[in-house]
Amino acid sequence: MAQGMFGKALQEINSDRFHVQSAGLSALTGEPADRIAQTLMSSQGIDITGHRAQQLDRELLQWADLILTMERSHTEAIEAMEPTVRGKVYRVGKWDDFDVPDPYGRPRQAFEQAAQLITIGIKQWLPRLVQ
Repeated sequence: MAQGMFGKALQEINSDRFHVQSAGLSALTGEPADRIAQTLMSSQGIDITGHRAQQLDRELLQWADLILTMERSHTEAIEAMEPTVRGKVYRVGKWDDFDVPDPYGRPRQAFEQAAQLITIGIKQWLPRLVQ
């Protein structure tokens, strides 16, 4: 959801300077986005039906200029996996000091809550990215 939401937000401000990718620490590689996530994103005009999960690896970490995580524990795990990325790994909720709990396997309400938190994070990150 975050990849689709960030992509749409960047498109809305006509910023093509960024490329948004999603990867997970425990991703079910090749699996599509959860059906609930697909439906929720579709209601916001975001199509994530083509999304396929990928595992985060060192190559992707080195490629990225900025790495946004959902939870503090993700940030810590990434920095432990690849210490050279310190300084470019932050939580989506950095500015209001919040985590975005993983909704996978939970009811629609959990996906809605995650999307709301991601929206807040995007609104706080965008001005800092497009200065």
